[in-house]
Amino acid sequence: MVPSYIKAKQDGSLEEKAEELEKMASPCVLCPRQCKARRKEGSLGYCKAPYELYVSSAFPHFGEEAPLVGSRGSGTLFLTHCNIRCVFCQNYEISFFGDGAPTSPKDLAHMMVRLQKAGCHNINFVTPTHYVPQIVQAISYAIDMGLSIPLVFNCGGYESLEVIRLLEGIFDIYMPDIKFLDPNLSQRYLNARDYPQVVKEVVREMHRQVGDLKTDSQGVAERGLIIRHLVMPSHIEDTKEVLRFVREEISKDAFVNIMAQYHPCHKAFEFPEIGRRITEAEYLEALEFARKIGLRRAATH
Repeated sequence: MVPSYIKAKQDGSLEEKAEELEKMASPCVLCPRQCKARRKEGSLGYCKAPYELYVSSAFPHFGEEAPLVGSRGSGTLFLTHCNIRCVFCQNYEISFFGDGAPTSPKDLAHMMVRLQKAGCHNINFVTPTHYVPQIVQAISYAIDMGLSIPLVFNCGGYESLEVIRLLEGIFDIYMPDIKFLDPNLSQRYLNARDYPQVVKEVVREMHRQVGDLKTDSQGVAERGLIIRHLVMPSHIEDTKEVLRFVREEISKDAFVNIMAQYHPCHKAFEFPEIGRRITEAEYLEALEFARKIGLRRAATH
């Protein structure tokens, strides 16, 4: 399958979209927080990301979902800072403190092509939201260098619907989190009461663009939606709401990774109800509920 971005480059829409996204970066309206930071002038918004893109690491990742990893790994680019800033963030050195190096779009393109040459099945951008203009510019350069594998938009789900619509025809694989559907929980842990409404709209749009996950004969992802949900301690009822939303409003065949690896990190101990790991009973209850409502492709990780 030829990735969508190849056609977008050929018909000129890739450059047009890069220009539109660039206009949204300063004052910044790239995410729902709409903080309007003048990043080109050195101001930092809610996410604390500078205008210049920073990369924390780039490597073949074998710890992602099986359809992304395949036999040769997912070419993963961890980008610094984050527009959500969860109190329980497990990558807070990168997401809060910006542990990384400045990287130009051309340098990013070289990284992508090196990962492809290393045999990776895809290029996986982790927390790309606030760097989308630079990423799309880099994709254009990388195509000229021979890039030809699928691109993964690996995000927290708190995205601008306008931005996601602009990305149609560029990313073949979307991998959003759905963290919470209770606005009280999203306000408490994400400082984003509107997160449930936003993530629902965004996941619907992602699914409209790419559909359910499609894989090749080896089970490697080619195109489609992968949803992640991290089961949280004390909040199994919200997990059920997330799974119910996916089943009823996205697809019974949606690929959903129900994740068990939560551990209290960063500021989680300031919130007693999430200051512990989940129990086996909580996780098994989540899996049983997914089976009960007929989610056919619920995975575990």
